[in-house]
Formats: sequence, C-alpha cells, structure tokens
Amino acid sequence: MWNGVGKMAWEGIITDPYTGRNAEKPRRQGKTIISDLGYGLGEIKDFLENCGQYIDRAKLAFGTTVIYSKDYLREKIKLYKEFGIDVNPGGTCAEIAIYQGVFEPFLEKAKAMGFTTIEISDGTIKMDDKVRTSVITKALEAGFEVISEVGKKHISEQLEIQEAIRQIKRDLELGVSSVTVESRGSAKGIGIYDKDGKVKADDVEAMLAAGIDPQNLTWEAPTKDGQEFFISYFGNNVNLANVRYFEVIALEGLRRGLRGDTLHKIVNNLL
Repeated sequence: MWNGVGKMAWEGIITDPYTGRNAEKPRRQGKTIISDLGYGLGEIKDFLENCGQYIDRAKLAFGTTVIYSKDYLREKIKLYKEFGIDVNPGGTCAEIAIYQGVFEPFLEKAKAMGFTTIEISDGTIKMDDKVRTSVITKALEAGFEVISEVGKKHISEQLEIQEAIRQIKRDLELGVSSVTVESRGSAKGIGIYDKDGKVKADDVEAMLAAGIDPQNLTWEAPTKDGQEFFISYFGNNVNLANVRYFEVIALEGLRRGLRGDTLHKIVNNLL
C-alpha cells in the first residue's frame, strides 16, 4: 500500500497550517530530490511505499551507478519510475565520463539504461565555458532533460558569489531546466553555507538581485536548518535537493507547517 494515495488519515479534521503546498505530482515547483547512496531494492521499495508521493527525483549519487550490474541498475531505475520519480546518475559520474573522454558513449548508455535526465557539474574536475557548452548541448540534443550544478566540492576551491551567478546564468541560457546550488552532504563551508552550516543570506540575495528567477534554482539542503531557511525565505514550494533518505517525511512536515519549527512562525504570523 502506498502512503499519500487515497483518503488521508485526518482528512476533514486537520488541515495543513502552512497552506499552498503543491501536493500532486508532477511538480514544477516544490520538488524534493533525494540522494541514493547505494540502497538496496527491497529497502527502496519499503521507503517509497512510505514517502514516494513526496519525492520528485532520485539522484544515484556520485559514481555509484558504475558499481552496479546492468540488470540491477535497470531494475533500480524502473522501481523509482513506478512511483513517479525521475532518476539521474550523479553529476560526478558525468564528470568522470568527460574526464575520460567518453561523454557521448556515456549518454548513449544512459539512455539505454532508462535514464531521461542528466546532471552536468564540475564539482571536482576543471571545465571551461567551451566544454560546459559542448556537454550541455550534446545532452540536450540526445533528448535528455538536463540539469546542472554550480559550485565546487572542496573548501579550498569555492567560487566567489559573482562567479557563481555568472555560471548559473550561463547554464540557464544554454537550456538547462534547473540549476542546483552545491552544498555537499555536510553543508559546511561549501557554496552558500558558511563554515558553521548557516546559509549565507547575502549570497542568496545577491543571486536574486542579479535577476535569477528562484523558480529555476534548486538548493541543496541536507540539514534541517538549511531546509527551514529556504522554506521561510521562498515558501513551501521551494525546490530542495540532497535530502537524506530518512528525512523526506520530516521535510514534508516542515513544508506544511506540521513541525514546530515552521508552525511556530505561522502562529506568530512570521510566515
């Protein structure tokens, strides 16, 4: 039995304190994107029966797909799609393909395996605008939905905010459907997070001041503090990624005002 399908437990009695949540899939806004770090099929099935209704995309993180057999990977992709969840190989997997000079065969195999979305990133490798333009264009021409990620994975290589803004605008102009702002799993000292794990609000405001439409952005938010910041700042239909497997229901509660963190702001007229 799938949770979230059919009549809800408290229907007609308790409603969402924070209204306006996009409850039905497919969602253009308010997406929750999880990172699959290598979970088994049985575990995934149990997990999705519990909260698949609240997940929009699963990233098969970093290069995990290289470790799977062909049949196993196809089965994993199929399982996610049965629950209406898009799937993409991690951006690091595409980075390796670019680094090794096999990006076009990588796209061909990705399509054959059942992927319909490709993520382009340069969190680890170096990639100039010419290469970035080439790989995004090739993925689009191959028929994939293309998302990109902006930001570096290593603390010593962090981008200045104006450079991050330039790269976001570049990717959107190239035709990606969404740009993800990097945080890694730690959300400390990476991207728009400071060394203590707090979102750098000035950087967020700089992106908006530069004319970037927040609807075209997805914020990596692996921590509750980050999730709460973005929900409070942009509303409950903000796109959030790098969500931990076991925190999907908790995040949906934050989005709907069903946790004290956002409920407190609602009852005090702060949301």
